[in-house]
Amino acid sequence: MSPAGVVDLLVDGPWSHSLVAANGARFHVAESGAADDPLVLFLHGFPEFWWAWRYQLPVVAAAGYRAVAMDLRGYGASDKTPRGYDPYTAAADVSGVIRSLGAADAVVVGHGWGGFIGWSAAVLAPRQVRALAAVSAPHPLLLTRSGQRKAVARTAWFQLPILPERRLLAHDGIHIERLLREWAAPGGTFPDAEVSRRYRAALQVWPAPHCALEYHRWFARSRLRPDGRKYSTRMRTPVAVPVLQIQGAQDSAVAPTAITPPQFVAAPLQHELIRTAGHFPHEETPELFNRVLLDWLAATASTNASTTSP
Repeated sequence: MSPAGVVDLLVDGPWSHSLVAANGARFHVAESGAADDPLVLFLHGFPEFWWAWRYQLPVVAAAGYRAVAMDLRGYGASDKTPRGYDPYTAAADVSGVIRSLGAADAVVVGHGWGGFIGWSAAVLAPRQVRALAAVSAPHPLLLTRSGQRKAVARTAWFQLPILPERRLLAHDGIHIERLLREWAAPGGTFPDAEVSRRYRAALQVWPAPHCALEYHRWFARSRLRPDGRKYSTRMRTPVAVPVLQIQGAQDSAVAPTAITPPQFVAAPLQHELIRTAGHFPHEETPELFNRVLLDWLAATASTNASTTSP
């Protein structure tokens, strides 16, 4: 398998592809649904790209929403800039994409690192986040606690220069498949051959491996720097919109016990544990995941309607 070109990442399906300008960069988005429907913006995690939400886009659109999945900065067909992999820039990316899509706000659904960015955007760009669904992504201030030793150890290894990038690229990206398999529920079918091929190919578009790791590097290296301390202080502000946290019970990347406490959310907070899933419940158990997400979206829409009615 040779490294994919950008065109190979624009997978055909019941969605359209486009580029939008936001926060000084161009972002690829895949979109399904009517432009005037309420916006739901999906943010993928590591080591994936927008295609991670292929099971959600048409289903959420059919339920009456404008479903859009974006490639994060440095991933997929979005710009791979030399810098900008801190949560302040990422939150501004999300806020800018929402406005570039012509919407005032959106329900943000983020998985893994995309969930980290979703939490950040809910605090740092609150006007653009109507509600937040965080998938395999507890509140960022929980990630350094003792129950997250695996996540911390993985981030520590990513701090090494050059070696992690080389490992992601070696042998046609086979290490990416190993990560997906390790973090998923044991004994399942995820990732299958197509999933492995697409995710391995996506991270072979240089400098995608370097860009993807820069998010993790900021998180670790900023801990003792003023920008990291400032971020931690800002994130103590409770999220003011409804939050759904979905976790796979067999997640070996992020501890399923990392439940966001009510002190971090000053609005309805719902936790859902999918017992048959690992780190990727939206791909491992898509039907169950979609049912949970759609029920929450409907309940959140009803709550917002009742609070805004005269």
